[in-house]
Amino acid sequence: MQKLVTIIRSMALASALLGGFAHATTPGDQLAGYTAQAGAPAQAARGQQLFTSKHGREWACASCHTASPTVDGKHARTGKVIGPMAPAFNPERFTDAAKTEKWFRRNCNDVIGRECSAAEKADVLAWLTSLKP
Repeated sequence: MQKLVTIIRSMALASALLGGFAHATTPGDQLAGYTAQAGAPAQAARGQQLFTSKHGREWACASCHTASPTVDGKHARTGKVIGPMAPAFNPERFTDAAKTEKWFRRNCNDVIGRECSAAEKADVLAWLTSLKP
């Protein structure tokens, strides 16, 4: 029973945290949501560092998305082409909050071995949105 209560509380907390940007439709909206959750301003330089570095695992974000997320990447295992991550170079990027969360969850787990914090997501998104043509 205690486990069920803990799960319900966790779900309620997640819902409350996501409530501010769960329906965001722009990268800026999502960045604002992550920044609010983090309780501190996003730092693009930290985002670039997180994106381009390995964190004790086999891959970095840049392993598939390239160190220059303004161009197409390629999945390291499947070879599938991945469109640019920077929204200025791929207008579909970060326009669906549920999709953003899904891919952060999967990729952070592969790269860092855990889910990314709101601050880490904000930092990465701050860097990606700073890249302009």
